[in-house]
This record gives sequence, C-alpha cells and structure tokens, in this order.
Amino acid sequence: MTATSRATSPRWLIILCLAAVYVVWGTTYYALKVGVQETGPYFLIGTRFVVAGGLLLAWLMLRGERLPTLRQWSGSTLLGFLLLVVSLGSVTVAERTVSSGATVALISFMPIMMAVWSGLLEKWPARGEWIAIVVGLIGALVMVTGHDLRASPGGTALILMACTSWSFGTVLSRRLDVPHGAMGFAAEMLAGGLLALVVSAALGEKWVLPESSAVWWAWIYLVIAGSLIAFSAYRYLVERVSPTLAS
Repeated sequence: MTATSRATSPRWLIILCLAAVYVVWGTTYYALKVGVQETGPYFLIGTRFVVAGGLLLAWLMLRGERLPTLRQWSGSTLLGFLLLVVSLGSVTVAERTVSSGATVALISFMPIMMAVWSGLLEKWPARGEWIAIVVGLIGALVMVTGHDLRASPGGTALILMACTSWSFGTVLSRRLDVPHGAMGFAAEMLAGGLLALVVSAALGEKWVLPESSAVWWAWIYLVIAGSLIAFSAYRYLVERVSPTLAS
C-alpha cells in the first residue's frame, strides 16, 4: 500500500503538505496559547475538531463518499484518542504554564520518538533519515536551552507525554483498519473531538462562549488552518511517506 501510494502521489503535493505542517501547524501553538485564556483546554480541543471533522464529513457525504465501517470507526476513535485527546489535549493544558515557543522547542524532539516507535513496530529508519534526525535533535537542543522549562516541570512532562502519544499513534495508524484519505481524517477528527468533549465534561470545564475577539479568531484559525489544512496534510503524509519524514 505504501509503495503504491508513493507512486501515485505527486511530488509537489508531498512538498505542499510538508510546508503546511512546517508553517501552518507550527503557528497553531500560539493560537492554542490564546485560546486557553478563556476556554477549557479540552473544550477548546473538542469544539475545534468536532466542527472541523463534521464539516469535512458532511462535504464528503455530499460527494457520495461511503461512511466508515464500524471497525474503521473503532480504529479512527483510537487514533483520535491518542493524537487529539492525549497528545493535543496535554499540549493545550501545558500551554497554561509553558510558553508557545518552549512548547515548539520541546515538540521538536518528536522525530527521535517517531524513529523509536517505527523501529519497534515496523522498521528502523534508513541511514539518511538517522542523519536528519541527529541534525534535527541538535537543533532542538539548541532551542530548548533558550527556554527555562524548569519553571514548569508539570507542563514540560505533559508535552513530552504528548510527543510520546502522538508518535505512537502515528506509527500505529499504519497498522489499523481506518479509512484512507479525507474520510479517515474526518472520522479521526470527529471521534477525537467528541472524546475531548467527554473529558471536558468529566473535568467540569465550563462550556461558555468566549468574549474576547482574539480567542474567537484563534478558535477559527485552529478549525480551518490547524485542523482542516494542517492535520489533514499531516495524515496525508503519514499514509504516503515514512513516519520519520512526516514528523
């Protein structure tokens, strides 16, 4: 499946998706920082992905796409839990005490975690990928030294846990029975968003609409740029290139 997907995926589209992950996804951490000023972390995550997933699912149904099977919904729910509830939820909670810049610096350790999970569950990265990982790791260490993360050990631990869950979920997604393409992205976002709202209710977060226009703009940006564009681009890459390159 991977070889076929690579063969049928235009190089320009792969590059465009990588650019979306590099630039658009990177800016969402600042939007999260703004969003948690007036909303609960899991309420923010839940509403963001329920709306994005619902819109994408409705558009696909209008085009005549088939809904996922029950087994595929189960796989999508597991991925939504690992990637969105555990990983992004932890990052959003952490950003109450950790700056968005420090968050990005810590998340830059993701490729090394992805390489480990890939080796344990699939195959170890090639030599060229290891060279890229080492270079990236050095850059991540340089960025981390510019932030005093000792001020928030709890937030730091949450972000590292988020990286672990995200990298594990990414590699696992290649082994689960989930819909490929946009229907899979929609199912994961919708299922993950609903789970995040369940967690939000269980934690007693207040479900109130924000008053600040800045928070509203941050939420809209997270729905459109962060979810519909960047998350879909990342999942597209995971289906067509190595997890190491995607991370």
